[in-house]
Amino acid sequence: MIRVAVCAPSTPLKAESIARVGDLALAEFPGVELHFHPQCEASEGHFAGSDELRLSALLECANDPLFDAVWFARGGYGAGRIAEAALAAMNHAATQKAYLGYSDAGYLLAGLYRAGIGRPVHAPMPMDMARDGGEAAVRRALAFLSGDMSGLEASLDHRPTVAFNLTTLAMVCGTPLMPGLAGHVVMLEEVSEHLYAVDRLCFHVSAHLGGIVGIRLGRVSDVPENDREFGSDAEQIARYWCERHAIPYLGSADIGHDAANRIVPFGVVRSVMGQ
Repeated sequence: MIRVAVCAPSTPLKAESIARVGDLALAEFPGVELHFHPQCEASEGHFAGSDELRLSALLECANDPLFDAVWFARGGYGAGRIAEAALAAMNHAATQKAYLGYSDAGYLLAGLYRAGIGRPVHAPMPMDMARDGGEAAVRRALAFLSGDMSGLEASLDHRPTVAFNLTTLAMVCGTPLMPGLAGHVVMLEEVSEHLYAVDRLCFHVSAHLGGIVGIRLGRVSDVPENDREFGSDAEQIARYWCERHAIPYLGSADIGHDAANRIVPFGVVRSVMGQ
Protein backbone atom coordinates (compact mmCIF):
# COMPACT_ATOMS: atom_id res chain seq x y z
CA MET A 1 0.00 0.00 0.00
CA ILE A 2 1.33 3.43 -1.02
CA ARG A 3 0.27 6.02 1.55
CA VAL A 4 0.08 9.55 0.14
CA ALA A 5 -0.33 12.77 2.12
CA VAL A 6 -1.99 15.69 0.34
CA CYS A 7 -1.38 19.26 1.52
CA ALA A 8 -1.77 22.72 -0.01
CA PRO A 9 1.38 24.90 0.24
CA SER A 10 -0.17 27.56 -1.98
CA THR A 11 -3.93 27.96 -2.43
CA PRO A 12 -6.91 25.95 -1.13
CA LEU A 13 -8.56 22.92 -2.71
CA LYS A 14 -12.32 22.79 -2.91
CA ALA A 15 -14.18 20.09 -0.99
CA GLU A 16 -15.77 18.88 -4.23
CA SER A 17 -12.36 18.16 -5.76
CA ILE A 18 -11.19 16.40 -2.59
CA ALA A 19 -14.25 14.15 -2.69
CA ARG A 20 -13.95 13.39 -6.41
CA VAL A 21 -10.24 12.58 -6.23
CA GLY A 22 -10.78 10.43 -3.14
CA ASP A 23 -13.62 8.53 -4.78
CA LEU A 24 -11.61 7.90 -7.95
CA ALA A 25 -8.61 6.64 -5.99
CA LEU A 26 -10.79 4.36 -3.87
CA ALA A 27 -12.57 2.90 -6.91
CA GLU A 28 -9.64 2.46 -9.30
CA PHE A 29 -6.39 2.47 -7.29
CA PRO A 30 -6.79 0.21 -4.26
CA GLY A 31 -3.02 0.21 -3.76
CA VAL A 32 -2.95 3.97 -3.11
CA GLU A 33 -4.26 5.38 0.17
CA LEU A 34 -4.84 9.15 0.09
CA HIS A 35 -4.84 11.29 3.23
CA PHE A 36 -6.00 14.88 2.65
CA HIS A 37 -4.68 17.17 5.36
CA PRO A 38 -7.49 19.40 6.74
CA GLN A 39 -5.33 22.39 5.83
CA CYS A 40 -6.17 21.78 2.14
CA GLU A 41 -9.49 23.56 2.67
CA ALA A 42 -8.15 26.38 4.85
CA SER A 43 -8.42 29.94 3.54
CA GLU A 44 -6.75 33.18 4.52
CA GLY A 45 -6.77 35.85 1.86
CA HIS A 46 -5.21 34.38 -1.28
CA PHE A 47 -3.69 31.42 0.53
CA ALA A 48 -4.67 28.03 1.94
CA GLY A 49 -4.23 29.37 5.44
CA SER A 50 -1.48 31.50 6.93
CA ASP A 51 2.18 30.91 6.12
CA GLU A 52 2.52 29.24 9.53
CA LEU A 53 -0.40 26.87 8.90
CA ARG A 54 0.75 25.92 5.41
CA LEU A 55 4.29 25.33 6.67
CA SER A 56 3.09 23.23 9.58
CA ALA A 57 0.89 21.07 7.35
CA LEU A 58 3.67 20.52 4.83
CA LEU A 59 6.11 19.46 7.54
CA GLU A 60 3.55 17.15 9.14
CA CYS A 61 3.18 15.39 5.80
CA ALA A 62 6.87 15.39 4.84
CA ASN A 63 8.27 14.35 8.22
CA ASP A 64 5.78 11.55 8.93
CA PRO A 65 7.50 8.21 8.22
CA LEU A 66 4.12 6.55 7.59
CA PHE A 67 3.72 8.40 4.28
CA ASP A 68 5.49 7.35 1.07
CA ALA A 69 4.71 10.49 -0.93
CA VAL A 70 3.50 14.06 -0.59
CA TRP A 71 1.10 15.26 -3.28
CA PHE A 72 0.68 19.02 -3.53
CA ALA A 73 -3.03 19.88 -3.85
CA ARG A 74 -2.74 22.74 -6.32
CA GLY A 75 -0.67 25.69 -7.45
CA GLY A 76 -1.63 29.35 -7.48
CA TYR A 77 0.87 31.30 -5.41
CA GLY A 78 2.33 30.78 -1.96
CA ALA A 79 4.77 27.87 -1.88
CA GLY A 80 7.78 30.15 -2.28
CA ARG A 81 6.91 31.98 0.95
CA ILE A 82 7.44 28.84 3.04
CA ALA A 83 9.87 26.78 0.96
CA GLU A 84 13.16 27.69 2.67
CA ALA A 85 11.73 27.21 6.16
CA ALA A 86 10.23 23.88 5.13
CA LEU A 87 13.49 22.55 3.72
CA ALA A 88 15.39 23.58 6.84
CA ALA A 89 12.98 21.65 9.09
CA MET A 90 12.64 18.42 7.12
CA ASN A 91 13.86 15.25 8.82
CA HIS A 92 15.19 11.90 7.59
CA ALA A 93 11.70 10.61 6.81
CA ALA A 94 11.25 13.51 4.39
CA THR A 95 14.23 12.32 2.35
CA GLN A 96 12.52 8.99 1.62
CA LYS A 97 9.45 10.38 -0.19
CA ALA A 98 8.31 11.38 -3.63
CA TYR A 99 6.90 14.92 -3.96
CA LEU A 100 4.42 15.52 -6.77
CA GLY A 101 3.14 18.77 -8.26
CA TYR A 102 3.73 21.49 -10.83
CA SER A 103 3.17 25.22 -11.38
CA ASP A 104 3.70 27.09 -8.08
CA ALA A 105 4.76 23.80 -6.46
CA GLY A 106 7.91 24.24 -8.54
CA TYR A 107 9.37 26.41 -5.77
CA LEU A 108 9.34 23.35 -3.53
CA LEU A 109 10.40 20.91 -6.25
CA ALA A 110 13.39 23.13 -7.05
CA GLY A 111 14.43 23.48 -3.42
CA LEU A 112 13.98 19.77 -2.73
CA TYR A 113 16.10 18.91 -5.76
CA ARG A 114 18.84 21.33 -4.79
CA ALA A 115 18.90 19.96 -1.23
CA GLY A 116 18.80 16.32 -2.33
CA ILE A 117 15.63 15.71 -0.32
CA GLY A 118 13.36 12.99 -1.65
CA ARG A 119 12.28 12.58 -5.26
CA PRO A 120 10.69 15.70 -6.79
CA VAL A 121 8.28 14.95 -9.64
CA HIS A 122 6.49 17.29 -12.04
CA ALA A 123 3.03 15.72 -12.15
CA PRO A 124 -0.71 16.47 -12.22
CA MET A 125 -2.30 17.58 -8.95
CA PRO A 126 -5.70 16.96 -7.32
CA MET A 127 -6.96 20.37 -8.51
CA ASP A 128 -6.72 19.09 -12.08
CA MET A 129 -9.90 17.13 -11.41
CA ALA A 130 -11.76 20.41 -12.04
CA ARG A 131 -10.33 20.78 -15.57
CA ASP A 132 -11.95 19.47 -18.75
CA GLY A 133 -10.77 15.88 -18.94
CA GLY A 134 -9.25 16.23 -15.50
CA GLU A 135 -9.97 12.66 -14.44
CA ALA A 136 -7.33 11.50 -16.94
CA ALA A 137 -4.73 13.79 -15.35
CA VAL A 138 -5.52 12.57 -11.83
CA ARG A 139 -5.45 8.95 -13.02
CA ARG A 140 -2.01 9.57 -14.54
CA ALA A 141 -0.61 10.71 -11.21
CA LEU A 142 -2.30 7.93 -9.22
CA ALA A 143 -1.06 5.35 -11.72
CA PHE A 144 2.47 6.69 -11.35
CA LEU A 145 2.19 6.39 -7.57
CA SER A 146 1.05 2.81 -8.15
CA GLY A 147 4.17 2.04 -10.16
CA ASP A 148 2.84 2.59 -13.68
CA MET A 149 5.36 4.58 -15.72
CA SER A 150 3.19 4.96 -18.84
CA GLY A 151 2.34 8.57 -17.95
CA LEU A 152 5.92 9.79 -18.30
CA GLU A 153 6.86 12.45 -20.83
CA ALA A 154 7.87 10.51 -23.95
CA SER A 155 11.18 12.30 -24.56
CA LEU A 156 12.74 11.28 -21.24
CA ASP A 157 15.99 9.38 -21.68
CA HIS A 158 19.27 8.76 -19.84
CA ARG A 159 19.88 12.48 -19.35
CA PRO A 160 18.79 14.17 -16.10
CA THR A 161 15.70 16.30 -16.64
CA VAL A 162 13.61 18.88 -14.78
CA ALA A 163 10.31 20.54 -15.66
CA PHE A 164 9.05 23.94 -14.51
CA ASN A 165 6.49 26.59 -15.15
CA LEU A 166 8.48 29.39 -16.79
CA THR A 167 7.38 32.10 -14.35
CA THR A 168 8.15 29.89 -11.37
CA LEU A 169 11.64 29.06 -12.62
CA ALA A 170 12.29 32.74 -13.36
CA MET A 171 11.40 33.59 -9.75
CA VAL A 172 13.60 30.78 -8.39
CA CYS A 173 16.67 31.83 -10.41
CA GLY A 174 19.21 33.57 -8.19
CA THR A 175 17.60 32.42 -4.94
CA PRO A 176 18.66 29.75 -2.41
CA LEU A 177 16.06 27.42 -3.98
CA MET A 178 17.73 27.28 -7.40
CA PRO A 179 19.34 23.91 -8.13
CA GLY A 180 22.38 23.49 -10.34
CA LEU A 181 21.05 22.41 -13.74
CA ALA A 182 24.24 21.96 -15.76
CA GLY A 183 23.97 18.75 -17.76
CA HIS A 184 20.14 18.73 -17.55
CA VAL A 185 17.35 18.89 -20.06
CA VAL A 186 15.09 21.73 -18.89
CA MET A 187 11.39 21.55 -19.84
CA LEU A 188 9.33 24.72 -19.59
CA GLU A 189 5.62 25.57 -19.89
CA GLU A 190 3.50 28.66 -19.28
CA VAL A 191 -0.11 29.77 -18.95
CA SER A 192 -2.01 33.07 -19.03
CA GLU A 193 0.95 35.30 -19.92
CA HIS A 194 1.22 37.75 -22.81
CA LEU A 195 3.84 36.77 -25.38
CA TYR A 196 5.92 39.83 -24.51
CA ALA A 197 5.97 38.53 -20.92
CA VAL A 198 7.04 35.10 -22.15
CA ASP A 199 9.89 36.80 -24.00
CA ARG A 200 10.84 38.75 -20.88
CA LEU A 201 10.83 35.56 -18.79
CA CYS A 202 12.99 33.76 -21.33
CA PHE A 203 15.42 36.70 -21.27
CA HIS A 204 15.88 36.17 -17.54
CA VAL A 205 15.79 32.38 -17.33
CA SER A 206 18.12 31.72 -20.25
CA ALA A 207 20.85 33.78 -18.56
CA HIS A 208 20.80 31.34 -15.62
CA LEU A 209 20.95 28.08 -17.57
CA GLY A 210 24.56 27.87 -18.67
CA GLY A 211 25.79 24.34 -19.25
CA ILE A 212 22.41 22.70 -19.66
CA VAL A 213 21.86 20.02 -22.31
CA GLY A 214 19.02 22.03 -23.81
CA ILE A 215 15.47 23.29 -23.50
CA ARG A 216 12.21 21.60 -24.44
CA LEU A 217 9.12 23.79 -24.63
CA GLY A 218 5.79 22.57 -23.36
CA ARG A 219 2.49 24.27 -23.99
CA VAL A 220 2.19 28.04 -23.67
CA SER A 221 -1.56 28.29 -23.28
CA ASP A 222 -4.36 30.80 -22.67
CA VAL A 223 -2.24 33.67 -24.00
CA PRO A 224 -4.13 36.94 -23.40
CA GLU A 225 -4.78 39.24 -26.34
CA ASN A 226 -2.55 42.29 -26.30
CA ASP A 227 -3.16 45.70 -27.88
CA ARG A 228 -0.58 44.83 -30.55
CA GLU A 229 0.89 41.67 -32.03
CA PHE A 230 4.18 40.61 -30.49
CA GLY A 231 5.47 39.26 -33.79
CA SER A 232 6.80 35.89 -32.60
CA ASP A 233 5.04 32.82 -31.26
CA ALA A 234 6.17 30.96 -28.13
CA GLU A 235 8.44 28.54 -29.96
CA GLN A 236 10.12 31.33 -31.89
CA ILE A 237 10.70 33.16 -28.62
CA ALA A 238 12.27 30.08 -27.02
CA ARG A 239 14.47 29.48 -30.06
CA TYR A 240 15.60 33.11 -30.08
CA TRP A 241 16.80 33.06 -26.47
CA CYS A 242 18.35 29.63 -26.86
CA GLU A 243 20.35 30.93 -29.80
CA ARG A 244 21.38 34.05 -27.85
CA HIS A 245 22.88 31.88 -25.10
CA ALA A 246 24.09 28.95 -27.24
CA ILE A 247 21.55 26.62 -25.61
CA PRO A 248 20.32 23.77 -27.83
CA TYR A 249 16.59 23.89 -28.52
CA LEU A 250 15.43 20.28 -28.30
CA GLY A 251 11.84 20.60 -29.46
CA SER A 252 8.51 20.16 -27.70
CA ALA A 253 7.48 18.55 -24.41
CA ASP A 254 4.03 17.25 -23.53
CA ILE A 255 3.61 19.33 -20.38
CA GLY A 256 1.38 22.26 -19.51
CA HIS A 257 -1.49 23.63 -17.45
CA ASP A 258 -4.01 21.15 -18.80
CA ALA A 259 -5.28 17.60 -18.43
CA ALA A 260 -2.67 16.28 -20.88
CA ASN A 261 0.21 17.30 -18.60
CA ARG A 262 2.73 14.44 -18.54
CA ILE A 263 4.96 13.30 -15.69
CA VAL A 264 8.64 14.31 -15.36
CA PRO A 265 10.63 12.92 -12.42
CA PHE A 266 13.53 15.25 -11.62
CA GLY A 267 16.92 13.76 -12.40
CA VAL A 268 17.26 10.45 -14.23
CA VAL A 269 14.33 8.03 -14.28
CA ARG A 270 15.51 4.72 -12.87
CA SER A 271 12.42 2.89 -11.65
CA VAL A 272 9.09 3.47 -9.97
CA MET A 273 8.73 7.03 -8.61
CA GLY A 274 12.33 7.76 -9.62
CA GLN A 275 13.90 5.54 -6.96
